Amino acid sequence: MALSEAQKRAIEKYKREKTHRVPIVMRNEEYNEIKAAADAAGESVSGYFRKAAQLRMEFERERENI
Repeated sequence: MALSEAQKRAIEKYKREKTHRVPIVMRNEEYNEIKAAADAAGESVSGYFRKAAQLRMEFERERENI
């Protein structure tokens, strides 16, 4: 079923207000390795990066509290 124009506008408004794109530049070989790992984990590349960043932040918070 196609989206109505109002739905499309609402989606675009949500994206503008609630999300931020983070472009990352890397060599093709690095991307292919990360993509394979994300696929093996059943995740998107974007989700894989978000999870990696969250785990790193948790690790660093725990390290600061030691």
